[in-house]
Amino acid sequence: MNKIRGKLIVSCQAREGWPMYGTDIMAAFARAAEMGGAAGIRATGPENIRAIKQKVNLPIIGINKIFGKYPVYITPTYASAEAILREGIDIVALDATPRERDGHENPVEIALKIHEYYPNVLVMGEISTVQEAVEASEGPYDLISTTLCGYTDESKEENLSGIELLKQISPLVKKPIIAEGKISTAEMAVDALKAGAYAIVVGTAITRPEVITSRFVSEMNSYEASLRR
Repeated sequence: MNKIRGKLIVSCQAREGWPMYGTDIMAAFARAAEMGGAAGIRATGPENIRAIKQKVNLPIIGINKIFGKYPVYITPTYASAEAILREGIDIVALDATPRERDGHENPVEIALKIHEYYPNVLVMGEISTVQEAVEASEGPYDLISTTLCGYTDESKEENLSGIELLKQISPLVKKPIIAEGKISTAEMAVDALKAGAYAIVVGTAITRPEVITSRFVSEMNSYEASLRR
């Protein structure tokens, strides 16, 4: 925890079909992040985590995305957690919302089982709303994250940005809060620290060049269009 406090963690992930998909590319992104001063890496799946650990010497937040018929896909079961725990990660993150998941497991029970069999690994509960944050902070999680803010039906109803959610939960939660989700600039990362974040996770703004490129193209096209009016 001391290694990541107040620091940047880079999320190195790509789904199958995305241009950057592949273990070698994820490992290269992680190495580049380390060279740039990142204090940790977030990665999904045992193969990617294994490749990244061969390239970098940083704390790893591991997740295992399993897509099924239910909305929960971030490490939704104990089996999905164990698959990455065996790779020697430092923190395992799982969806801590009360939503239904494949296998109908309870996230609290998953966290307790991880503590029992992998006592040296920290467990991070990922939430989307103020209520979920409060409930997770009272559960068996060592830290929580705002990863799911805006991605669940419940958080869409609250209509809070990640930083606004941080401001609301910081006084209510005694456990460290990791800020993640839609942090696209260095200024936003600093704002998240000011709002009470223990550390910052950034993914898309660093590791998805197709999205970064589209932002440049969109702004430039808007400017060109304004000249033609």
